[in-house]
Amino acid sequence: MAIAERQRQPAPTRRATVIGGGPAGLMAAEVLAAGGAQVDLFDAMPSVGRKFLLAGKGGLNLTHSEPFDQFAARYGARREQIEPLLRRFTPADLREWVQGLGISTFVGTSGRVFPRDMKAAPMLRAWLHRLRQQGIRFHMRHRWIGLDAAPATRLGLRFATPQGELAVEADAVVLALGGASWPRLGSDGAWMPLLAQCGVALRPLQASNCGFDVARRSADGSPTNGWTEHFRLRFAGQPLKNVALSFEGFHQQGEFVVTDAGVEGSLVYAASGPLRDAIAAAGSAVAHIDLLPQRSAEFVRDEVARPRGSRSMSTHLKSRLGIDGVKAALLHELLPRELFADVPRLAAAIKALPLTLAAPRPVAEAISSAGGVCFEAMDDALMLRQMPGVFCAGEMLDWEAPTGGYLLTACLASGRVAGQGAAKWLQSES
Repeated sequence: MAIAERQRQPAPTRRATVIGGGPAGLMAAEVLAAGGAQVDLFDAMPSVGRKFLLAGKGGLNLTHSEPFDQFAARYGARREQIEPLLRRFTPADLREWVQGLGISTFVGTSGRVFPRDMKAAPMLRAWLHRLRQQGIRFHMRHRWIGLDAAPATRLGLRFATPQGELAVEADAVVLALGGASWPRLGSDGAWMPLLAQCGVALRPLQASNCGFDVARRSADGSPTNGWTEHFRLRFAGQPLKNVALSFEGFHQQGEFVVTDAGVEGSLVYAASGPLRDAIAAAGSAVAHIDLLPQRSAEFVRDEVARPRGSRSMSTHLKSRLGIDGVKAALLHELLPRELFADVPRLAAAIKALPLTLAAPRPVAEAISSAGGVCFEAMDDALMLRQMPGVFCAGEMLDWEAPTGGYLLTACLASGRVAGQGAAKWLQSES
């Protein structure tokens, strides 16, 4: 063939593989396809976006409308690593991107951003329709089981499928395999040993945005975990509303729920990272609950000290402070009986009730997980230094954030950055 004829031949299409069909993987696939790559997306589950759909079951919280600096601060110890990703795909960019799917959004009274109809399914359907129009090919029930030690060319991958093991080659790979929360939806952390074998620096996966088991003294004074049987049977499942939680510099008002063995809910989730780390270091952690955050300590002290005549202290607290039901029961559960005769100490406990937490609930029960691929193991494009051409995104990275749209925003932002990095890698390797 003449040189001129060879030059007229179209360049071969570069092939990109995305492993993981959550928000991060779907975003990476979209970016790669927009850059001209042939994209194949593999997922171990029968369909994509399963955890995304579950997250939107009670109303899909997309992101938050607070100022960017305040938003970025929500990522705590990983702000330095996450903020550059967010600047490339901001909460405002996310809302515009959702609008491009034909889904309008609104800001709730809490500042959180939701789709107009509050649902995740319409958004996922619109997104998948657009991805298929881009030519992205989906391969379900394909579980990644490792690398091909000696691929003929490119990057070699191996998958377990219903039809047997499959070998795949790609010019670039984006891993978006999730953490270890809600494993029945696909995020089971099974990828950890595969990357460890390749020398990738990892931190153990831990529960984040999780509940905790409580610790208490039994009737004979010995330490034990869980509530008394009486309290558990009567109050498990009931919320404590309009309370505040404090722990080592953390202080926030909200609500949480009594569980069979402890506590869970938005207020507990917000403090879960520091609480979890303190338990790991010391064996337990003591948080303090303000049962009446809208009242000053002086007001509570004065009301408790008022003469009560023949009334019981329980009746007195209900009459003077409105403390009854699960709040009153929690006081009796956590305080020694003799303290109810000590007005100053009882008043202080109402404003700072000590709650000893023994252990976080298992990561499989958590909303999200911490730990995973260390940022030091990747470059600024989220490419693994030990595995050129392989990028990582989403919850499998070592970061955590509270609920409120922060998790989804960072997953999408990291998926976008990883997709852009993989697209640039394909161009450099052409």
